[in-house]
Amino acid sequence: MNNKIQPYHKEKLAYVYLRQSTMGQVRLNRESTERQYALKDRAELLGWNPYQIKVLDNDLGQSGANSNNREDFKTLVADVSMGKVGAVFALEASRLSRSCTDWHRLLEICALTNTLILDEDGCYNPKDFNDQLLLGLKGTMSQAELHFIRARLLGGKINKAKKGELRFQLPIGYCYDDNGRTVLDSDEQVREVIILLFKIFKEQGSAYAVAHYFFNNNIKFPKRAYGGVWRGKLIWGQLNLSRVLGILKNPAYAGTYVYGRYHHDKSLSPEGHLRIKILKRPKKDWQVTLQEHHEGYIRWNDYLDHQKRLEQNQTNGIATLLPGPVREGLALLHGLLVCSYCGHKITVRYQGHGGIRPYYQCSWKRKQGGTGTKDCLSVRCEPIDQSVAQRILLIIEPKQIQIAVSALEELENRQQGISKQWQLKFQRAQYEVDLAQRRYEEVDPSNRLVAATLEKRWNESLIALEELQKQYDEHITNSHLSNLSVRKNELLKLAENFPRLWHAESTSAKDRKRIVRLLIKDITVKIADDRKNAILYIRWQGGACEEMMVALPPKSPDKWRCSAEIIEQVRILAQRMKDREIVNYLNSKGLKTNKGNSYTLFSVKWIRHKYKIPSYNLRKSGELSINEVAEKFDVSHHVVRYWIETGMIDARKANAHKFWVLLTSQKENELRKKINCSTKIRIAREKKIPKIN
Repeated sequence: MNNKIQPYHKEKLAYVYLRQSTMGQVRLNRESTERQYALKDRAELLGWNPYQIKVLDNDLGQSGANSNNREDFKTLVADVSMGKVGAVFALEASRLSRSCTDWHRLLEICALTNTLILDEDGCYNPKDFNDQLLLGLKGTMSQAELHFIRARLLGGKINKAKKGELRFQLPIGYCYDDNGRTVLDSDEQVREVIILLFKIFKEQGSAYAVAHYFFNNNIKFPKRAYGGVWRGKLIWGQLNLSRVLGILKNPAYAGTYVYGRYHHDKSLSPEGHLRIKILKRPKKDWQVTLQEHHEGYIRWNDYLDHQKRLEQNQTNGIATLLPGPVREGLALLHGLLVCSYCGHKITVRYQGHGGIRPYYQCSWKRKQGGTGTKDCLSVRCEPIDQSVAQRILLIIEPKQIQIAVSALEELENRQQGISKQWQLKFQRAQYEVDLAQRRYEEVDPSNRLVAATLEKRWNESLIALEELQKQYDEHITNSHLSNLSVRKNELLKLAENFPRLWHAESTSAKDRKRIVRLLIKDITVKIADDRKNAILYIRWQGGACEEMMVALPPKSPDKWRCSAEIIEQVRILAQRMKDREIVNYLNSKGLKTNKGNSYTLFSVKWIRHKYKIPSYNLRKSGELSINEVAEKFDVSHHVVRYWIETGMIDARKANAHKFWVLLTSQKENELRKKINCSTKIRIAREKKIPKIN
C-alpha cells in the first residue's frame, strides 16, 4: 500500500466520502457511521495532514443507485477531474456508488488524474490495469448486491401481500385492530359520512356532484393524520373533488385487498437527470387482488359500476357510447344520442341569450377533417325531445305497469319454493341457538371450564344465525321481488300521476333527464335524405329497440316560401284572370301568405315571376316571347330584337320591355334561310361549341 502512495499524492487533498442509503440507517446503524468517520484517522496515519483531509458527509441518507441527489458525490467527481484530489477514502465500493455508470466514470477520471482509491481492503491505483479490473469487479458486485437486496425484500413483501398480511396506510373509514386485521372505523360518524358519499354518487352519478352536495349542505369530511403528535387524530375539513375520486377508485371500500395498483416509471429529463413517475396499472395487471378480505362499505360489483361511471363521465378521455352523467341545460337527451354517421356521441350547443335554443350537434367529422368539412348533423332539440317525451308518457300507463306487475307476480310464485328452503334453514339455525342456550343455562356456574366452552358455542350459533340472515337479505335484495304486493298500488298510482309529475313546474330539467335514463339506454339519430325528418333508433333499458320518425322544423327559406297549393292555384287562375283579379279572389277566400299577410299585386307578380307563370292579359294564342323565338331558331335574343327593329318580323308591344311575336310558316322559312346565309350567326354558333382535343 505504501508503495502506491507517492509524495505527490500527499501534496493533494484526501477526500473521505460517507454515505448511507436511508435516514433510518443513519439513525439506527450508528456503528457504520462511526466506521466511515474513522477513515479520517486512517488518512492521517498514511501521511496526510489534518488540514488536507476533507470529509464529505452531506450524502448521508441518500441512495447510491444514482447521483442525481448526491451533491457531495458530484463535488468529489468535479474536484478529482480538476486534479485537486490525491486519494479518495471510502469504507467500501458500494459507499461511493451502486451504479456502474457513475462508478466507471469515477474510475476513468481517477486514472487520468492519477488519483488513488482506498477502502478497507487496500489501496488501488486506477491507472494500473489489475487494480482497475478489481475495482470494476467490485463496482459490478455492488450493483448486483443492490439488485439481490431489492429482490429479496420485494419477494418477501409480495409473499406477505398474497396472504393479505402486508400492512400499509389504510384509507379513511378503516383501521387495524389488535390482531392486525382490517376493520371498519369505530367512529360512527366516520362510517356514516362515507356511506353518505357512496349514496350520493349512486344517485347523482358524478364525483363533482358529490363534492357539490357536501359543500352546499356544509358537511365536513374526515381525514386521519399519520405520524407526529397528531398521529391517529381525525381532522374534519371540506370534501374536494380529488378526495371523492380517490375514495371511489379505492377497491378497499369494496372489501378487497389490493397490492400493486401503481408502478414507478423511470425516464431521463432533457437535462439528463433521472425522473421517476408513479403511474397506475390497469386492473388486470394488479399483482394481488383478494376479494372479501375485510368488511366493505359497498360490494365489488358496485365498485366496478362506479369505475365505469367515472370513465363515462370523462370528457377528455376515450370516447364512449354509454350515457354520461346528468348535466345542466334544457336538452332532455344530452348524453344519450349517438350519431349514425360517425358513431360518436352527439353534443349539445346552446344558442341565444341564456341558452334558450339548444341544438344537438355532431362536429366530430369537422374536427377530424379540418376546415371545409361540414358537421355530421345539427338539429333543434325541441322536436326530438318532445317526441321522445310523448313516447315515454305513452308507455308509462297503468295498463303497461299492470302487465309488468302480473309478470313479476308470476316470478314471485316461482321464488316461493326457494323462500321455503330459506325458512327451513332459519328454523334449523334457530334450533341450534336455542339448544346451545339451554345447555349453557343448565350447566353449574361454578364449573367455569365447561361454562366457558358452552358460552362460546352459544355465541358461535348466534353468529351463524346472523350470517344466515345477512345471506338471506342479500338474496332478497338481488331478487328484486321483495314487498311486491305492497308496492303494486304505488306503481299504479305513479303511472296515473306521472304525466302531471312530468309537466310540473317543480320538476327540474335534471329530474326529467334522470327519469329518461331509467328507461332509455341510448338513441341513434339519422337525418332523412329530404332533410325534413329525423329517424330515431331507440334502445330501451330492457333491451327492446324501436324506430321513430320525427318531423324537423322547416328552414327559414322553406318556412316563408309559398305552398305548392297556392302556386298551383295561381297557375290555374292566371289562364283566365288578370293579376288584380287573382289578388281579389285569393283575399276573398281568406287565404294568407305564410307570414300571415293578405295577398297584394306585388306578391302575385312575384309568384308568377318565380315559377314562370305567364300572365293572362299579355299573351294571345300563338304568340311567342323574344326568348322563345331565340330558342326556337337557336339565336341570341339580341338577334330577335334586331329583327323586330328592322321590321323583318311583326311584333306586338305589350309594355315598355315586353314584345309578343306571331310567326307564320312562311315567315319561319324566310328566317331560317336568312340564318343559314348569315356569317355572323355561324361564327357565333361555332364559338359556343367546345373544341374536342
